[in-house]
This record gives sequence, C-alpha cells and structure tokens, in this order.
Amino acid sequence: MKRIATPSLTSRLLVAARSGVSPATAAIRTRSAISVRLQSTAALAQHDASHDLNNDRFPPLEPLPHAAESLPSPLPERALTSAKLAALHARLNLSPKIPLQTLARTLVDASADENPQFNNANLAFVGQTLINYHIAEWLLCKYPRLPQGILFSAMKAYAGPKPLLQIARSWGVDTAAVPGGEVDPGLLQFDALKPGISITNFGYKRTELAYLEKFKWRRGMASRVVLDDDFGDVVRSDPKVAADLEKAMEEQDQDKTPDEEEAEMVANEQDQDVSYDRYGNPDTRAAAERAHAYFVRAVVGAIYAHCGREAAKAFVKAHIMSRTLDIAKLFEFKYPTRELAALCAREDFEPPVARLLSETGRQSRTPVFVVGIYSGSDKLGEGAASSLDHARFKAAMNALKAWYLYSPGENPRVPSDMLEEGAKPWTPAYIDMGEVISR
Repeated sequence: MKRIATPSLTSRLLVAARSGVSPATAAIRTRSAISVRLQSTAALAQHDASHDLNNDRFPPLEPLPHAAESLPSPLPERALTSAKLAALHARLNLSPKIPLQTLARTLVDASADENPQFNNANLAFVGQTLINYHIAEWLLCKYPRLPQGILFSAMKAYAGPKPLLQIARSWGVDTAAVPGGEVDPGLLQFDALKPGISITNFGYKRTELAYLEKFKWRRGMASRVVLDDDFGDVVRSDPKVAADLEKAMEEQDQDKTPDEEEAEMVANEQDQDVSYDRYGNPDTRAAAERAHAYFVRAVVGAIYAHCGREAAKAFVKAHIMSRTLDIAKLFEFKYPTRELAALCAREDFEPPVARLLSETGRQSRTPVFVVGIYSGSDKLGEGAASSLDHARFKAAMNALKAWYLYSPGENPRVPSDMLEEGAKPWTPAYIDMGEVISR
C-alpha cells in the first residue's frame, strides 16, 4: 500500500478551505507555482553563467586616469600595459634597449599632439636624415652613372611617403579613428583634418612656389639640386605663408573679367577631379600617408637614439633597402638616338650605326624587326619592334640604359662602412662625368 505524505495533503486541504475551492484545483495551482519558480531559478542561473562567460571573453577596460580623456595623446606609463605595443616591439625584433614608451611616442603624429616632447617630430627628423643618407650613398656607389633625375626618382621610390606607407602597413600597424588620451598607445594616432607640424626638411622654400604650381613653370635640374629637398621636390611653405600667397594672388586676379574667371574655374575643376569614396578624399589619404611615413622614420630615429648608428643602418638595410626596384623602368628618353650620338662623341667612340639584324612578316599585319646599334664592331644595344624606326629607338634606349645602369658590383662599399671598427682601407668609388643631355 502506497504511503501518503500527510504534510503535503494537509497543506492542500488548508489552502482549499481558505480559498473556497476544491482540493483537486488547489493541487493543480500548487504544481503550477512550483514549476514557475523552478523555471525562474534556472533562468537566473543561466544568466549568471553567461555573464561570467562574457567577463572572461571581454574583460572590463582598465581604469583610466581622471584627466586621460582630456589629453591629446596617451600617457607614457600606459605603454607598459599595451598588448598591441608589445606585439609590435616583438614583431619588429627591436632591441630591449628601446623602451615601450619610446615606441609609443613614435606612433603619435604632430597633428594629434603638438607638444614636441610627446610627438614623433624630432625622432622622424633624425630617421629621415639617416634613411636618405644611407639610400643616397648606396645608389651612388652601386650606380655611379645614374642621371640626377633618375637618382631623385629612385630615392623617392625607396624612401618616399608611399613606400614608407606600405612598409608601415606590412608591420601590422593599425590607426586610431580619433586621437586622444584614452586611445590604446599601440595605435597610430593622427588627425586627418589638421595638417599638424611638418618636420624640418633640407632645402629652401621658394618664394615663387604659388606661381610654379599655377603657371607650371619649369624647374631646372640645377635649381632642384640647390633649392629643393632630398627627392628634388619643392619644399612646401607653412600653412600661414601659403594662405598669404594665395590671398595675394587672389587680389592680383581681381582685374579679370567675369568670362575669364569662369573659364579658369572650369579649368581648375577639370584639373582637380576630386573623387570621394569610402576611403576618404585625397586630403585625408595624404594625411594618412604622411603619418605612416613619419612613423617609420621615427622608428629609425628611435633605434639610432637608443642602439646607435650600426643598428639603425642594419634596420634601414633590412626593411627599406631590401625592397625590389626596377630602376630601368624609371628612364624616359625624348631623343634617344641624339643622346647616344652625343655619348659616343664624348667618350671618343665611333659614331653609332643602326643595322637590321633580322626581320619577319614584313608584308603581314604583324611584322617584327630586330635592329642593333653598333659603334664600330661593338654592339651597344638591340631592340625589336613592329617598325624600323621604333626598333631603332628601342635599340638606342637599351644602349643608353646599359650605359647608365653600369654597376661595379651587387654590394659595393659605401663611405659609412669606414665608421665600423677594423674597417679595411677605403678604395675611392668610381665617379662618372654625369649624364649626356640634361633633362
């Protein structure tokens, strides 16, 4: 015989007596209340478990100092707790002599923090000087016959803003949406809408810069060497000076007729075809490019400051000079046959003569002619094209490239090698007379 639970039965009868319902109805209500209570308890337990799991996956942010949000850049002591900064330090294989605070400073652009004690302007100036010096001496010793214009282009292809932007991105550097004191110190911080303070460049600021850009005046190679920067580009003026020049030019243009002003406006709109897309506009892209370039230069400057000259040179050689560049594609000849004839006359060679070496399909739609350029019995160059004149021009261009791209070796000695301990006696590098026809 089944045993009856007396307390449970008694409680049901008491509930039924007080409420005026039957004992069966009271039992059903009691079971419903118990099930609801069990469901609510399970939901609370599940919520507590999910809350603990979220805390494990997304831990709460570290408490920031009281005045951190009002600062233009993160505090230096926060660099010690940044995982991004530690990962970047390890990824670049930097020396332990370089503290994380210095690496964090290289990520703060002058447009984000104008204080030179916290931004990377000073380090970027040192790094730019070292990078341009090592690349210039390496190019001059490896290709002693390069024309000056090609040398400028090659230096810009190695150490210009665009290649340094690619290098910074290859390092895995992320950018902050907006700079501020609450930003992770491992993010590159710059203001895309504010130009900031540009580092000092070698060269002179041309007073006629506004007119150079407006009227497209020609700049000779001599003036580019003396007046312009390391890449042969004009040194930009400060924003205030540029605004004053622009205002003066506007006052000068007030005498124009309405028709002339309208025609000039249409021409400027066609020249300045600004395309806005999801990556911003040309101004914001230029600001990002400049900030990434300053960061790479600042890293080199930090290495030089903490580890010395040899470590900075090795870093430049490993990350910048190791990139592949086809210098032959930088050449552009206007009159190759005339320049080759002048070169042969200067070097006391016999005058160049073009000879047809082979041909095929002269009467077809796709003929091919192979022409060689000879100086006496020596073949200077060879070119193939669909016409005789084009093949002759290509042969002359290949002969000029073979002359200008002469190299004494793959790894020539450079003057900075003499600063090493126990260096061998210096052998003077070969210096060419220069290009034949100035561009």
